[in-house]
Amino acid sequence: MGDVVALSAKERELLAEMEAVGRGVGSLAEVARRVGMSYRQVKRVWRRYRAEGVRGLVHRGRGRRSNRGIGEEVRERCLEECRGRLLGYGPTLAAEKLALLGVASVDHETLRRWMVAEGLWSRHRKRKPHRQWRERKAHFGELVQLDGSFFDWFGRGDQPCLMNMVDDATGRTLGRIYGEETTEAAMRVLWAWIERYGVPRALYTDWKNVYLTTRAPTVEEQLADVRPRTVFGRVCERLGIEIIGASSPQAKGRVERSNGVYQDRLPKELQLQGVTTIEEANRLLAESFCAHLNGKFAIEPRDGEDWHRAAPAAAELARIFVTEETRAVQNDWTIRWDNRYFQISGPKERLPRPKAKVIVQRRLDGSVHLLHCDRELEYREIHPEARLASREPQTKATPIRPRQKPLPPPTHPWQRSFSPRSPLIAERRKANAEAARPGQTG
Repeated sequence: MGDVVALSAKERELLAEMEAVGRGVGSLAEVARRVGMSYRQVKRVWRRYRAEGVRGLVHRGRGRRSNRGIGEEVRERCLEECRGRLLGYGPTLAAEKLALLGVASVDHETLRRWMVAEGLWSRHRKRKPHRQWRERKAHFGELVQLDGSFFDWFGRGDQPCLMNMVDDATGRTLGRIYGEETTEAAMRVLWAWIERYGVPRALYTDWKNVYLTTRAPTVEEQLADVRPRTVFGRVCERLGIEIIGASSPQAKGRVERSNGVYQDRLPKELQLQGVTTIEEANRLLAESFCAHLNGKFAIEPRDGEDWHRAAPAAAELARIFVTEETRAVQNDWTIRWDNRYFQISGPKERLPRPKAKVIVQRRLDGSVHLLHCDRELEYREIHPEARLASREPQTKATPIRPRQKPLPPPTHPWQRSFSPRSPLIAERRKANAEAARPGQTG
């Protein structure tokens, strides 16, 4: 029995053509037109077929290593890194890091095949229920998605929060890590976005009470005809930013997928760089990491017009990004806020009256400012002990003895008897009778 020769589909087509030419049916020029080859190439194939038969149609490179193939030594170095420092990395990220570390420049698909063969990579996608697709916005800054992602970024077991902002039109991202998803964290990451790109038109968030509230309006809000807002909502209102609440995590899927990219890449980068604190991680995010993600994954918007508004000055932003509470002025021109006491000292010509309302502002830098009628007040902070001591008298007054009931002397008329037989009463009656006689009046 002869040897079995495996032919590809193209080689089987050439075999049929060569057999037809051998039988005298058609010419090599017609074969060249039908199979899409040059006449010279078909002549070479015909010569090999006549000399070697079917085996002459097999490609000469079959079973040989490609001249552009990567050597076994390079493959082993790459797989060694994937088993060591890059353990757990996906093929795409691992290929990037191998190039940055100077190990080798390998295409991510080549590395994927190597890793699958060695059992270092296996990914099975889980299909989720289909939801209605929403088209990207057309302009950069038209809509920015904001979300917090809790994850073990440093590999210590704790889970700080990554505040992530992603532009809907371009996928451009900006992230910062904070301890929790708080109002201050949301304000700080929004401030960073405004400083870099400008003021966006709208924010797309979930219904966490940091961003939106479902409480009933207060009496003051009803009288002013305003809807209830959070502290972050008031900041966005001053900046002219609309907050849109997402009905599901899938509705803001762009920022959710971006969170997954951060969770895959950022912990590995922090480990490679030896970063162990939130401050160092935010420095890395600001200097290089976010820029690298934007350069790799961001796209151009359908419309090139930037819809961001110009960013206010830093001093104006400091007055906007504040938390506010209202307090009443007491009779000694002090107010109490956050268990602290403040003595209002000026300005003298516009000192608020007692019981007047004062707005207490706390800025992101920790400073406290008092406002009355949109004017800033002068004040100094006093300790509760000093305030109580100032209200106590400096010296004790001499106690007042109780008043004694006066006693009349024995010769006082009150000491005499008032009985009807008393001589004094008889004389008084006689005088009154004589005065009442007729003809005695003047």
